[in-house]
Amino acid sequence: MFMSSQSSTRQRLIQSALQLFITHGISGTTTRQIAEAAEVNEVTLFRHFGSKHGLLLGVLEESTAFQRLGTALVSQKQSSASKEQALKEYASYCLHALEQVPDLIRSLVGEANQYPADNRLALGKRMTEVTQYMAQYLESFMTQQQLTPQFSTEKLASLLECLLLGYAVIEFTSEYHQLWNHQDDFLEHAVQMILFGSTATDPVIQSTPQPTVVADLPADIVHLILRQAKKQSAQDYALAYVLFGAGLSSQEVIGLLRSQQISNNQQHILQIQTQAGSRQVAVNQWVMGKRLGSYTANPLTKWLKSRKDDTPTMFVDDQQPLTLNTLEERWNTWAEGITTLAGHPPQLDQTQQTWCIDMLMRGVTLNNLCLLTGWTLEQLQPYAQRAQEKAALEQAARLDQKPGTSSKE
Repeated sequence: MFMSSQSSTRQRLIQSALQLFITHGISGTTTRQIAEAAEVNEVTLFRHFGSKHGLLLGVLEESTAFQRLGTALVSQKQSSASKEQALKEYASYCLHALEQVPDLIRSLVGEANQYPADNRLALGKRMTEVTQYMAQYLESFMTQQQLTPQFSTEKLASLLECLLLGYAVIEFTSEYHQLWNHQDDFLEHAVQMILFGSTATDPVIQSTPQPTVVADLPADIVHLILRQAKKQSAQDYALAYVLFGAGLSSQEVIGLLRSQQISNNQQHILQIQTQAGSRQVAVNQWVMGKRLGSYTANPLTKWLKSRKDDTPTMFVDDQQPLTLNTLEERWNTWAEGITTLAGHPPQLDQTQQTWCIDMLMRGVTLNNLCLLTGWTLEQLQPYAQRAQEKAALEQAARLDQKPGTSSKE
């Protein structure tokens, strides 16, 4: 019963101090005011906390607004959310706790130079405890994701703590700063920067990138894949046609909108939107020596004309935009039972490589191919080399077909 009474008195002092600190600031609040609000005498306050600044430390450690800042992150380990999402939720919890007492934060920061050394040391110890919890969590995340941090997890945890406190101070002391759109925007970028912006890959790999291995598909395999796609559905045939006839990446294909095509008697063009801007690509009627339609009547235009839905994307899956996983699944269906000369099943990224080689073989210059693909000349060098090799093989094959000249003995 005695312990319960002692605990109740301590909590009353903490809650009274918190309310007065918020209302009058830390320096503007006296121990007498706190004692009166808690309905105890000043001697009781000093017996529990020693001084006003000792009581301030008690507020930061034991009030409901702050007591879970350290342990809340530990509980996130039991969350079903991803590690990245769990850290974001913890950071959001920290900001929410600070938002409950904005006036206290202003006073705490603005009057910090007035605190005695022992009190500042105690506050620093409290911050260190929170940092250690966070560092342990970051260590677990980095290990699980096989990330190599450039800095210690303690340094990263300290940085995140500074970011959160800095955000709170700016939000509580200024308006219309336009540093970020909203809190979720800040949290997203802060967590991404801590988790991934501070990691590095093997510097040897970075300094010596592996050359692109070009593995274009022969015409017979391309036509077989197109036939098998056609058997699946009009959309499958249109997908395969765009992959082989326009040379787009998988990501570009699933991002196409119905409004991004121009089809008339003179041309069939796709408008591709990228982070660097936009570019136009012709959809070729001829794919590896075989004509698949006209500018206005081909697998893509026929598919779009058959659409009855209002989904804006060019390719759909149950009236939802097509995903990379779904595209990969469709490709595996088209390529089922087919093997390349290397003995492997055809891969989805080989469609773009095949188109690039076909364009070069048909006379498109490297500079023009740069415009069509959005790649640099350096990126296209392996394709130029592969096209030269293929041209040499074709020339050798043609020479072998000519009758040889006999020599007189």
